[in-house]
Amino acid sequence: MCRSQDSSTEMGTPQLCDTGLEFYRTALAEGGADGQAPECLLAMGLLRVLPGSDHRLAAVPPDLALTCLTRPLELAVLAQQERIAEVRTAFAAADHAYQDVMRQARLPIRLLAGEEINPALEKAVAACAEELRTAQPGGGRSADHLADALPRDLALADRGVRQRTLYQHTVRSHGPTLAYIEQVTARGAQVRTLNEVFDRMIICDRSTVFIPAGADREAAAMLIELPPLVEYLIKIYELMWDRAEPVTYLEGHHRPPLLTDRTRQNVLRLMVNGYTDEAIASRLGMSTRTVSSHIQKASELLGSRSRGHLGYIIAREGVLDAPLADCERF
Repeated sequence: MCRSQDSSTEMGTPQLCDTGLEFYRTALAEGGADGQAPECLLAMGLLRVLPGSDHRLAAVPPDLALTCLTRPLELAVLAQQERIAEVRTAFAAADHAYQDVMRQARLPIRLLAGEEINPALEKAVAACAEELRTAQPGGGRSADHLADALPRDLALADRGVRQRTLYQHTVRSHGPTLAYIEQVTARGAQVRTLNEVFDRMIICDRSTVFIPAGADREAAAMLIELPPLVEYLIKIYELMWDRAEPVTYLEGHHRPPLLTDRTRQNVLRLMVNGYTDEAIASRLGMSTRTVSSHIQKASELLGSRSRGHLGYIIAREGVLDAPLADCERF
């Protein structure tokens, strides 16, 4: 008896048993076979009755038997694929209408791409009625950017909108940014700097927040108007603001006490954590040359022979753990 029935798949696919395989070999070698054939050979179409014979069986080539067995299945699959395509086509118009309405709807969280960012930002800032909070990482901004921002920010001040801006410490030595700070603070704006790494954030009143949606801040942004999330981001901003130092514009005295020391400690902290000079410069808003200068100065003062040796000395001496008052030589 054929054992293929015991080894068939759950889908009913016939399986060739050992007895059937030997019977098939004999039929091939002898040009046919007599007697009762294993059921698996008949189910798979590997045997058929010879023309003109009532009982003699001939072996069928496997590729021909396979084609005969799978052709109905392929036709059924093709029919289902055509059905799926028809259903997708039927839903296409509804999907287009849905996407069109969603693009125009004011969703509480929206992804803005490239050219959508500035118009949305300008609209939100223009509608700002109470307070504009901004966090601007990356060091001093370009003169062109500052020239575009100044009239807008002065107009906000004239409308009574409070303005608070957070920069990194490195702007204290950037002339164009200092000139901008001098003018906006004279109209009531507040500016502080923080010697930490943070990301860009713009908060209009307590209703709208813009944050980057990726590493490239110009490529995409998130517009958030979901109240719980807006409040959460405001709390983060306030925590940074409380740790930051006010900027008071004094001609010839742009750097706060120990600015160089704090900046150098931040550079060294990132260096020992494995950041490259380029990555450190990007995170702290300074040039790569400035980063290299800080590391070189620290190497000279600590007597290190290499970058790796410098990291070892910093860890051994606890340079980054000491209070700034004890580290003024850096």
